[in-house]
Amino acid sequence: MSKEEKFQRGIAHFNAGEFFEAHEVWEEIWLEEAEPEKTFLQGIIQIAAAFHHYCRENTDGTETLLGAGIVKLSRFPASHRGLAVEELRTAAKQWARNIGKGENPKRSEIPRLRFSETHRKFDGSKSKDRR
Repeated sequence: MSKEEKFQRGIAHFNAGEFFEAHEVWEEIWLEEAEPEKTFLQGIIQIAAAFHHYCRENTDGTETLLGAGIVKLSRFPASHRGLAVEELRTAAKQWARNIGKGENPKRSEIPRLRFSETHRKFDGSKSKDRR
């Protein structure tokens, strides 16, 4: 399987709520990747791991990993590798704030990874919501 296929498989796992599996697939790429992609992958891996911890009721781990992932993703533009990175950063920040206040959002509110508008225009897709 190519790196791109693994990357896309990780997105599918993440969006299906299979955060551990997403983490594992992306880690395979991360181990071989050079900078700056290595940092980008680490950021999304940390966010996937954060939501895995959340599903296991470990809010401390969730908050810590969200923060680490947000810091890494802050180095990247709003859209990177076809993903709406700014949307993910914003959602992750809101989750970290809510958890920091002692709130427990519903699992159904965990964000999904979306493709950026630029990616949709590039690949010819007319869909507004590619999950």
